[in-house]
Amino acid sequence: MAAPKDPRPCSIADTLAVVGEKYSLLVLREVCLGNGRFDQLARNIGAPRDILATRLRRLVEAGVLTRRAYSEHPQRFDYRPTAAGLELEPVLMALKEWGDRHLRHHTDLPMTMEHSCGHELVPVVTCRACGSPVHHDDLTAHPQTPGWTVKGPVATF
Repeated sequence: MAAPKDPRPCSIADTLAVVGEKYSLLVLREVCLGNGRFDQLARNIGAPRDILATRLRRLVEAGVLTRRAYSEHPQRFDYRPTAAGLELEPVLMALKEWGDRHLRHHTDLPMTMEHSCGHELVPVVTCRACGSPVHHDDLTAHPQTPGWTVKGPVATF
């Protein structure tokens, strides 16, 4: 079987092309926390200013963030999540929970998130149809791209 010229078509890869660069998810974290000014972002993330400016520009172009002028002289902007950006917040919460559990072992946590019910948030992926928590063994992949199976590209002769 000849190796394909292109990798598997994948929404995960497409998403990482938008938010997978270093600092991009941290920008989104800060903006979702309400810290949307450039100086706040630079301080809280620790990214070099030129790289931060590039990430912000890309996230705005991708429709993840919007920017709004808050000063004309000098011209300054703050950044806010769009609806699409807010849809990524559960991803941030899942990454945080994974890090709390596997890297920090639930000790010395730098931040917890409280749900509106008053309890600490522990995110769980659930099935939209039945409401059950999702586990690896419950899933079956069905590739939709012609020429691809779960194992990879279909052999071409």
